[in-house]
Amino acid sequence: MAKTTRRLEAPKPFLDRPPAVSGLLAPERFMKVVALVLFVAAAVLPFISASPYLISILTSAMIYVVLAMGLNVVVGYAGLLDLGFIAFMAVGAYTSGILTTTFGWSMLETIPVVVLACIVAGLVIGGPTLRLRSDYLAIVTLGFGEIIRITANNLDITGGPSGIHGIPTWSFFGWSFSDGLVLGGITFNSKILFYYFVLFVGIGLAVVAVSRLGKGKLGRAWKSVRDDEDVSEAMGINGYKTKLMAYIIGAVWGGFAGTLLAAHLSAISPNSFEFLYSALVLMAVVLGGMGSTPGVIIGALFVSLAPEFLREFSEWRYLLFGVLLVVAMIFRPKGIWPANAVLPFLKKRQIPQVPPTAVVGVVGELDDDAEEGRR
Repeated sequence: MAKTTRRLEAPKPFLDRPPAVSGLLAPERFMKVVALVLFVAAAVLPFISASPYLISILTSAMIYVVLAMGLNVVVGYAGLLDLGFIAFMAVGAYTSGILTTTFGWSMLETIPVVVLACIVAGLVIGGPTLRLRSDYLAIVTLGFGEIIRITANNLDITGGPSGIHGIPTWSFFGWSFSDGLVLGGITFNSKILFYYFVLFVGIGLAVVAVSRLGKGKLGRAWKSVRDDEDVSEAMGINGYKTKLMAYIIGAVWGGFAGTLLAAHLSAISPNSFEFLYSALVLMAVVLGGMGSTPGVIIGALFVSLAPEFLREFSEWRYLLFGVLLVVAMIFRPKGIWPANAVLPFLKKRQIPQVPPTAVVGVVGELDDDAEEGRR
């Protein structure tokens, strides 16, 4: 007589899963609506005030947002402390600057080369060093940032200490932002056109792409490595390849921000990529909330715009800026907008209370199944 075996199965849930929160006050939908409103407000702003100073500082702030979103992949998602991230911005800026001024390429044509250069830079620094952890990795990345700056300061092709001047703005198939545009009787000059380009292409693409990456399979692997690399490797995740992928993706975003900066300033030099700027971008990610898309945007805007708003205090503005940073860290130690932050007035999914009798019943069923398995 054939021996029959009983297969152990997981018990069925004894409580129904509560329905997902719907409506405008659902956290995810509410944040999307707020983001859309702010995006539209930024698009309408030039029609309210189009002063060159305002457009210039807002464009610089949005370039910082793109750069911070790239660093958020490295620091916020993968948990890698990078103190030389500004080096990837330098790689992108110098690559596009050299190709446009020396070889006559358009800024659009330099994008594939910039991406390739940033991937190579990410492999060069990340390949041999990402097996390090914590402080050791931070020191290596700091050295990499200084190597890039010193190299650019000593090469003839990069212009040496004087840098590269006369970098053209973006152009598409013979038409350039410098030509201006007239729509409905409204004239858009090159600065406003570049502002819209950074807003729609830079901010829109960076925010959507990075947030989608964080919610996907690769993003979950990054967060697993960040929380506990040893446990994630025990679960089958290759920690080294996962961290290297985060480093390369962050490098590409940093290089793209560099091309935007080069076109915005039309001139770059080694002084534009000092360690201070790496610290400011890292501060934006930590201050806003590591791994939080709205937090990183808030942090980048705060770090880039606060010194400008405090300019009327002259030499005291950096002291006040530091005081504001300390106050923010004291009252919001996890960031201005942490990754798990939910506004108190939003709806939350109700967690059902488990009756004690149900728990006892499930435990009894498990004991019966275990006893049957032993028999």
